[in-house]
Amino acid sequence: MHFHLPLLLCALLSIPLCEAATPEQWRTRSIYQVLTDRFAVANGSSTRPCDTGARQYCGGSYRGIVEQLDYIQGMGFTAIWISPVVKNIDGRTGWGEAFHGYWAQDIAQLNPHFGTAAELAELSDALHARGMYLMVDVVPNHFAHAGDVEAVAYEGFGAPFNKKSAFHKHCWITDYDDQEMVENCWLGDKKVALVDVDTTLPWVQETMNSWVKELVETYRIDGLRIDTAKHMGQQFLYSFNAAAAVFSMGEVYHEDPGYTCQYQNAVDGLLNYPIWYSLTSVFQSTRGDILRLTMMINVMRDYCLDTNLFGTFSENHDQARFPSLTSDQSLITNALTFTLIHDGIPIIYAGQEHQFSGKNDPYNREALWHTGFSRDSPHYRLISKLNAFRAAQPYSYFTDKARVIHIAPPHTFALRKGPAVSILTNLGARSGRKWITLPKGRTGWMPGSWAADILNCYITRVKFNGYVDVRIDNGRPRVLYPLLDLHEMGFCRDIAVPAIGWLEILVNWIGGWSWWGLGAAAVGWKRKEL
Repeated sequence: MHFHLPLLLCALLSIPLCEAATPEQWRTRSIYQVLTDRFAVANGSSTRPCDTGARQYCGGSYRGIVEQLDYIQGMGFTAIWISPVVKNIDGRTGWGEAFHGYWAQDIAQLNPHFGTAAELAELSDALHARGMYLMVDVVPNHFAHAGDVEAVAYEGFGAPFNKKSAFHKHCWITDYDDQEMVENCWLGDKKVALVDVDTTLPWVQETMNSWVKELVETYRIDGLRIDTAKHMGQQFLYSFNAAAAVFSMGEVYHEDPGYTCQYQNAVDGLLNYPIWYSLTSVFQSTRGDILRLTMMINVMRDYCLDTNLFGTFSENHDQARFPSLTSDQSLITNALTFTLIHDGIPIIYAGQEHQFSGKNDPYNREALWHTGFSRDSPHYRLISKLNAFRAAQPYSYFTDKARVIHIAPPHTFALRKGPAVSILTNLGARSGRKWITLPKGRTGWMPGSWAADILNCYITRVKFNGYVDVRIDNGRPRVLYPLLDLHEMGFCRDIAVPAIGWLEILVNWIGGWSWWGLGAAAVGWKRKEL
């Protein structure tokens, strides 16, 4: 690896911008996940062929990402997550080529298919110049071998991993409930074996820690996504996280929050797989059980250390695209909206903004450049709006834990985070007009005040008795916020605050049966007239 001049200048001059990004800084971020090979080719080509079923390199690169940062930032993202950067095994295997970056051969070298060291540094610089962060995927758990597991060419792995003693003896994982097997046996299969690194060895830990420290410093990386985290011991993960000295988010692919959340004792954050399982189950059908999702929200809120450092997602490169599960536009929009308004750091996988619908690997790894990087899609605009809303929130919003404030089974529930109240539903696009009444006092809004939906500026009044009636149109979500506060943040400014007369105050007060209601009504009226 080369030493990056800007990093050396940062060290010499003590420039604050160069300091490692902390978990506290990451919790306010919004991440766009990029498979480096499939996002953008250099020089703006939108016609270069890419057969997703062929499982081969298509030509996406670091330079291509740099050229399309306006497109990413236009959606309001403040960080990107890219594929692993290390040298992978070359050539065709039984599972195609290593275009995804997860089949390491030598961690001391870069993958030349994605670009040069200078181009990776250029990407880092370009992001930082925009105030954005760079997250890099890392895979310390294994190296890859194509072919007979009895003939692994250990000498072909980069030193010092070019010896059999650096790895666990071969055995396939056959029982994922056996943690010893999960940590000590191999992933993969006879086509491509993932040769399991023995991360319990002190020298292996020291080597991996030194490597990740140098990688982070050399390319000014702000955060890591740690692949296959549950396949390594927590002691190793804790040490690795500390050595990197930047925010690390572990992949613990498991539905049980009791199992998953324990790993936050070892790494800063985690991908929110427990929520993902519930989310995809609930919103892929109008028959989904919303209680499954609301119960999971409550369990994780109470059990997990800090859900605001989890990565919330509805799609990624390992899972089927959500639109492959349903074609109902309202269901798709609810799932996407939840991803951006729930606790944690939202992660949007490149292509969600265009409703890519590929099913499982490799069909969920489409080339984005075929869209021409259009910004006219409804979900590009939806993501932009929700990211802008997040960016306008005070820091307390990102430490507050979302709570379910109302359930209207079998289809609808309301979620409150800070002053925002979101109504999510799996009623579906053909459900017509429905109404939901939010119970007294659950919103935290002032009686008599107005709230607006940031998605389309629909407005509703908080009754003087504290209840709120909300109209749901064809199963679309609502993200409601106090209207006057939205005005101050620059949203819905063309929606005037409706005037209120004394007769209405009196009627509502009588309906509310309280002097407090009358006082609140008068205060609410006064605020609206200002």
